[in-house]
Amino acid sequence: MLVFAVAVGMPLLAQTNSVSASQVNQLPLSGRGDAGGSVSTTQSITNTGGGNSVNIVNSTVKLTSPYNGSVPDTSKTDTVLLLTLDKALTLGLRNNLGQISQNNSVQDAKGQRLVARSALLPNVSSSIGETLSKIDLAAQGLKSSALGIPGLPFVIGPFNFFDARAVRVNQTVFDLVQIGNLHAATQNLKATQASAMDARDLIVFAVVGSYLQVTTAQARVVAMRAQVESSRSVYQQASDRLKSGLNARIDVTRTRVQYQTDTQRLRSEQADVEKQKLNLSRVIGLPYGGDFSLADDFPYTALVDLSVEEALKRANANRADLRSARVAVEAAESASKAAHAEYLPTLSMAGDYGAEGVNPSQSHGTYTVGATLHVPIFQGGRVQGDIERARATLNQRKAELQDTFGVIDHDVRAAFIDLNAAADQVAVAESNVSLSKDTLVQARDRFVAGIADTVEVVQAEQTVAQADNDYINAVFEHNLAKVALSRAMGQAELSVFKLLRGK
Repeated sequence: MLVFAVAVGMPLLAQTNSVSASQVNQLPLSGRGDAGGSVSTTQSITNTGGGNSVNIVNSTVKLTSPYNGSVPDTSKTDTVLLLTLDKALTLGLRNNLGQISQNNSVQDAKGQRLVARSALLPNVSSSIGETLSKIDLAAQGLKSSALGIPGLPFVIGPFNFFDARAVRVNQTVFDLVQIGNLHAATQNLKATQASAMDARDLIVFAVVGSYLQVTTAQARVVAMRAQVESSRSVYQQASDRLKSGLNARIDVTRTRVQYQTDTQRLRSEQADVEKQKLNLSRVIGLPYGGDFSLADDFPYTALVDLSVEEALKRANANRADLRSARVAVEAAESASKAAHAEYLPTLSMAGDYGAEGVNPSQSHGTYTVGATLHVPIFQGGRVQGDIERARATLNQRKAELQDTFGVIDHDVRAAFIDLNAAADQVAVAESNVSLSKDTLVQARDRFVAGIADTVEVVQAEQTVAQADNDYINAVFEHNLAKVALSRAMGQAELSVFKLLRGK
């Protein structure tokens, strides 16, 4: 390190000689803001090639930490909350742990930028001190025999020294490393803010998906109650006909088994509703043990006037994770420039003004002004190491930006595939519901007329149950695909309600 100093006074020389070279602030390797969690749909294939079901795809909303958690509301009430989807979204965007974590990340990025900016701003301080000292000259190598000064005492003092600096200023004049650090921190803040906006889309996906799972579970309960009532009615008919001697006991046994089975299924469906409500409560942060009922329902409505090309156009314009990825590349480019700047000289200035003397009453005004030029000569390969690390980060973030385009294309196209498949499934399931109910009516009439036994009736009841379940699942699949599409296009808060209503 070659040091050139223009200074007035020895104190500044001692200070400027101790200044170390600036070093680039390395950014995290990954620029993705959602690395800590995700919200997505998972699908499994069921019932392939068996039964009369048209529903072979089972979808669920998969939440990973922090999006499956929240900071619950501490207020508690004994009343049952009437929960609309809009209210659930408001609570989720306020209480969900994913949003809180992203907000804290933004605050942390703001703090990092302030720290980076402080290196380019004046550092101003003041100090005051007083020293009482006694010195052993012999211990310092000052002896009479060595200096040729007869009568030189072994110890001098005590003596007093007072120094008060009213102001002490250090200022970086030219440092491309610190300038690059500030640019990188500024872009990193923008990327983090965009990630926070993307987190809002994920929370909308999580809340609406969880809300739909509750409404679907409740619809299954309603359908299962109707099935239980039908089974009970058939069982009662079989019992009455047995008493009249019109059919065998096995018919009663068969219908009773079906009635008990349907009753147990109803209890399982009711338990599923309670579990789905617990999951929704966790996502939106309702008070522990708080009960609620859903105020909104979303029947099937076809999606019109939206093509894949239009959805892709909206996604590329609105997706916050794409904005975050782009700005993350810019941050990495600034960090790379800062790393290369470690080879360049830096210039700084320092100065102070105050009073010094034997004591405060015998002090005089003094000042010091100086400048320091640092010229790096050899640093053992540290700068090259910083450049290599910055280059790796830049390459990684460029690759992630290109991958984000692929993610968006996949999300949009996959949502349309699910939409079209679910729409076809709804049409078939709706027809099957009508046909199966007509079949059940005919089977019961044939049983009452004595030309069929309860095998035909029980099979018809099972077909109705399957058809109802298929229709409920198909509507859920279609609505969930709409929610996935709103997330795929970005700005889900603005589009999800329109899509659910088929607009």
